[in-house]
Amino acid sequence: MGCYNGSELQDLGCSSQLLLQPLWDTIRTREAFTRSPIFPVTFSIITYVGFCLPFVVLDVLYPWVPILRRYKIHPDFSPSVKQLLPCLGLTLYQHLVFVFPVTLLHWVRSPALLPQEAPELVQLLSHVLICLLLFDTEIFAWHLLHHKVPWLYRTFHKVHHQNSSSFALATQYMSFWELLSLTFFDVLNVAVLRCHPLTIFTFHVINIWLSVEDHSGYDFPWSTHRLVPFGWYGGVAHHDMHHSQFNCNFAPYFTHWDKMLGTLRSAPLPESLCACGERCVNSRERCAVHLIQKKKQT
Repeated sequence: MGCYNGSELQDLGCSSQLLLQPLWDTIRTREAFTRSPIFPVTFSIITYVGFCLPFVVLDVLYPWVPILRRYKIHPDFSPSVKQLLPCLGLTLYQHLVFVFPVTLLHWVRSPALLPQEAPELVQLLSHVLICLLLFDTEIFAWHLLHHKVPWLYRTFHKVHHQNSSSFALATQYMSFWELLSLTFFDVLNVAVLRCHPLTIFTFHVINIWLSVEDHSGYDFPWSTHRLVPFGWYGGVAHHDMHHSQFNCNFAPYFTHWDKMLGTLRSAPLPESLCACGERCVNSRERCAVHLIQKKKQT
């Protein structure tokens, strides 16, 4: 929408659009690359590996940096090179052999044209949130189905559960069918909402980050689930419990679907994060009781 004299609401929309216009203009200077068939695969791989890399570095430093133990979900686990390399190799292989041909066919059929104007900030944020909620719903249903039907689990989803303890590069360690399903839902939502390309980029970046964070094995004070109020967001310990117990916490991000269907299970506190100050692994409720008992003793 163009900016022109009108109501205060229109002026507000134009102002929020102008906030993103410099960024969008910069992206458009590389339009030939962003419209090319190699961009989606390149963008996805670089974003994913870029988000995984800091956690890989932390895993390498972990034995020599004791403070990291406070934030590790499994303090006695650190992924080995034999675990890291196959995960990275499978990600690269599937993107190059399977994802790239799909994006190439899509590009040949309908090469995208980039609009001149940036989206309004409010529109971008609302579309990203809606896409996340839709994706969370779709993956919850897909995930629950593949755990309830043994053949589906063995054939398509079991690969992702081969690593019982989470680490960042295990995020996309999955069968091609699972990767294709995730990609399909990812693309479907932005298409249904007719999202602006900048909104699509933003959603993909956030979606990749949240998935990597959920598998990272680290629960930091700034982790997403600590920033979202009222327990609406599960987080890394929440998803790690799914990997260890299989029958709970099926939604990738939010908690409302698991709450409604009775599959939500509270994540235990990591050893070093126990509120009682001791090295124990208790639920939040039991830890609170433990803390009260400790205060009475003092």
